[in-house]
Amino acid sequence: MTDIEIARNTKLEKIVDVAKKVGIEEEDLEQYGKYKAKISEKVYKKRKKQKDGKLILVTAVNPTPLGEGKTTISIAVADGLRTIGKKSILALREPSLGPVFGIKGGATGGGRVQVAPMEDINLHFTGDIHAITAANNLLASLIDNHIYFGNELGFEKVVWKRCLDLNDRQLREVETGLSGEKKIVPRHDKFDITVASEIMAIVCLATDINDLKEKLGNILIGYNKQGEPIYAKQLKAQGAMAVLLKDALKPNLVQTLEHTPAIIHGGPFANIAHGCNSIMATKLALKLGDYVITEAGFGADLGAEKFLDIKCRKAGIKPDAVVLVATIKAIKYHGGVEKEKIQEENIEGIEKGIDNLYRHIDNLKNKFGLNVIVALNRYVQDTDKEIEFLKGKLAEKDVELSLVEGWAKGGEGAKDIAEKLVKLTEQEENFHYIYDLEDSIQTKIEKIATKIYGAKGVDYSEEAIQEMKKIEELGYGDFPVCIAKTQYSFSDDAKNLECKGDYNITIRDLQLKTGAGFVVALAGKIMTMPGLPKVPSAESIDIDENGEIVGIF
Repeated sequence: MTDIEIARNTKLEKIVDVAKKVGIEEEDLEQYGKYKAKISEKVYKKRKKQKDGKLILVTAVNPTPLGEGKTTISIAVADGLRTIGKKSILALREPSLGPVFGIKGGATGGGRVQVAPMEDINLHFTGDIHAITAANNLLASLIDNHIYFGNELGFEKVVWKRCLDLNDRQLREVETGLSGEKKIVPRHDKFDITVASEIMAIVCLATDINDLKEKLGNILIGYNKQGEPIYAKQLKAQGAMAVLLKDALKPNLVQTLEHTPAIIHGGPFANIAHGCNSIMATKLALKLGDYVITEAGFGADLGAEKFLDIKCRKAGIKPDAVVLVATIKAIKYHGGVEKEKIQEENIEGIEKGIDNLYRHIDNLKNKFGLNVIVALNRYVQDTDKEIEFLKGKLAEKDVELSLVEGWAKGGEGAKDIAEKLVKLTEQEENFHYIYDLEDSIQTKIEKIATKIYGAKGVDYSEEAIQEMKKIEELGYGDFPVCIAKTQYSFSDDAKNLECKGDYNITIRDLQLKTGAGFVVALAGKIMTMPGLPKVPSAESIDIDENGEIVGIF
């Protein structure tokens, strides 16, 4: 059966009953039908002084284009912990329509380990991402309206972009204001995908409605002729934006196919944004469960680094254990095995590609000081010989591996890793960040590039150098850094999979995010508006005569 068929053949519990498992009463839910709801901010306030549960971060090796099942493993671990009698809860990101209609076709797990209702979650869900799109574009229209009616603030350069929650490469560079009306000023402009919008980051980093409004007001939207910054609060935009976002700020509650509670909230990409679900969702989950499983986007060089250096720093949290997801196919992929032959048994390919896995383990254990277990997400084509070879190689490094078969067996297929994680979360850690906030922006970038990516050094475009200087002159040099980079490689070259020899990271531009409170460094050819693949998943997504959606997986 397909994922969608498995999900439809599973009887879900009513969301009020799922909520009761973690002590949430019906009066603290805003229900969106029978199986999804928003959680009132009162729930966290009631439990603020309660002891936090254990936080388990799920991350991965550098992925192949179709991903390695990080969400699948996250769900499997949560269900596995429930299977062995532990009170677990998930805290995950919301899928973007871009990948759903693009290459992935869905992002709610797979097989027996899914969050549900999967069609709703993959599509419009509770409207959070649409609200973020609207708030982003409201600010854009307010800027242009202000310029149209006299430009009292003296905009010389507008840096705020419009956004859309779809992959559309045609919008990367656009010309706006071409109607020919007398007072309209044409301008070269750009679009981002919504999950790269600063407002997505702000929603994920805000702690309440007042903090949200403050962050929205602090968004840098342009510069005047003197080079002085102009902020959203100078347009009095934050109130209206907050009104559009008031419901989007509340975390969403759903369930797994085994009825484990799952909070799904916020969805920034990790290759072009900071890649973590909301602070509000994670901190709420820590009050509701004894074990909280959360994930960070793409490989550990991107998602985990940003989770640890940005989110943990801002939220005042840290993981008690890290699950590093690996697949045989990804290891072979990074060993130079051709895509067409990746399903064939190939011990030599594993031996060549295992360095990618080793480097992620080293980063998490020795650079960040965290306790790590490798979760091998088993695929049907993986042979026993390949699995035993990988186990043996990791044993040589004194790293524990757990074979996870959640896709086929649900929580039963993750009992081993669940039991091992319970023990791992009790061990001491020596967690530390990769850089200090007092470091210069250049030093922060170079520490990430050399310590985490393994680069020899960093090259900067002239534009990046000038922007770095301007950011520090404005007094934002103490912001953390969010590097936008390809997810497929430790380097900034998506084709350099093996990363042998010396390589540098090239920073071509910097973007100051004063509302979110970090600096984005654009590395290599990374785009903040993705494009669709040659054969997009949209071609196979449809609705039949009975109103049933097909093609989402």
